[in-house]
Amino acid sequence: MIIKVIILSMLCEAIWENLRMIWENGKFSINRLGALIVSIVVALGTKMNIFEILDFEMLPILGYVLTGILISRGANVLHDLLNKIQSLNEAKSTLGDDDYGL
Repeated sequence: MIIKVIILSMLCEAIWENLRMIWENGKFSINRLGALIVSIVVALGTKMNIFEILDFEMLPILGYVLTGILISRGANVLHDLLNKIQSLNEAKSTLGDDDYGL
């Protein structure tokens, strides 16, 4: 269970970092907004939901939108995030749930 909390916190941080880049240093970024809109539309259209893939329960529409926000940063950022999640999942399967105390 603690692994899911850590994964969720990583995803939330990545989502917030993406959103705050729309307005940075007192300047609005139309490029960031455009990437965000396109990514959300694509995630909605393809029903891509990273939270469902990672076995989190949430409203599907919310999962699609949040996944779109994550996708908007591009492949490198998402790849790094997924590698961190995979490492946590590997540690979980190696040690087992009981070793995390929750």
